[in-house]
Amino acid sequence: MDARETLIEQLREHALIIGEVTLTSGAVAQYYVDSKRAIMLPAGFRALGELVAALAAQTGATAVGGMTMGADPVACSALGAGADVKAFFVRKEAKQHGLARRIEGPLLEPGERCLVVEDVVTTGGSTVRAIEAVLEGGHEVVGVVSVLDRLAGGGEAIEAAAGAPYFPLATIDDVYPDRPDRD
Repeated sequence: MDARETLIEQLREHALIIGEVTLTSGAVAQYYVDSKRAIMLPAGFRALGELVAALAAQTGATAVGGMTMGADPVACSALGAGADVKAFFVRKEAKQHGLARRIEGPLLEPGERCLVVEDVVTTGGSTVRAIEAVLEGGHEVVGVVSVLDRLAGGGEAIEAAAGAPYFPLATIDDVYPDRPDRD
């Protein structure tokens, strides 16, 4: 089984929750994918790391990160898989104390080549905010990766904001192909 197949299997087994839930966007869904339940276990973390590290190399990224909480395990998995990158996390807003940074982690140099990562994409709103922070920081977005795309249109918004390709590692069709709302 390759890394992508392992990731999908882990998402299906550990992260898919059937039942009504309110999403970050405010929409109500009949299922939820809590990807952290899968990617923070050894098999899911290893598979994810392999995939993200490969995309970091493919895009020439020198840094991997995105909006904190969703991006944290994804960025760290790339480091765990041996990617020669910096990991970073974007805060919703800059801290009001300390160094007052919005982008945390090792200092990113001007023009740093960033692979923006996210756990689950629905509308793409939080990913777009992370992209905006990276661009405002004077860095380049070379690609965007999500662990899972719910196929609700977020991918288009992400590519438009990033001006770079979007790579969903899995989609809801992969994880829950028999869902009742599938077109």
